Amino acid sequence: MTPFLIIGIVGLALLAVSLLFGDVLDGVGDGLLGGLGGDLFSTAVIGAFISAFGFGTAAVDGADGPLAVAVPVGVGAGVLFAWFAARLTNLVRGGGSDATLQTDDAIGRDGTVTTEIPADGLGTVRVLVGGHVLRLNARATEQIPSGTAIHVTGVLSPTAVTVAPVWPLDPPD
Repeated sequence: MTPFLIIGIVGLALLAVSLLFGDVLDGVGDGLLGGLGGDLFSTAVIGAFISAFGFGTAAVDGADGPLAVAVPVGVGAGVLFAWFAARLTNLVRGGGSDATLQTDDAIGRDGTVTTEIPADGLGTVRVLVGGHVLRLNARATEQIPSGTAIHVTGVLSPTAVTVAPVWPLDPPD
């Protein structure tokens, strides 16, 4: 049982090293298996496999299970934890951040007039895009008072849009 606990501890140490220096060490496996080696043989995946193998085998061996059962259980645990580590690593690497919001992203969105929009001038609107509030200058074909719900119809410049009220200000007779 002690050798398997040592193997598990070595795997945890490798996992800790991968958290600190993973990008430096992961280049070793990049050329393996036609480019898949970087994902399949990263230090996080290898560390997870080794530690789960060691601790899984030690658990069965410590419960007086035969070694012929303990080793396959350890391999199964290692494969499961290695797969999980690979999925988490890919999720973190591929997550990235969203692109910077641009005025074009506001087209088709609803918002609210924050400063009255005169018929021949600019006012301001607030539009929610992807969880971010954009405050933009706005122009409309008619006067729109502050607090009115609007719909963004186009872009005039990087800081200005054209808008229309969501509901007509003066309902037809």
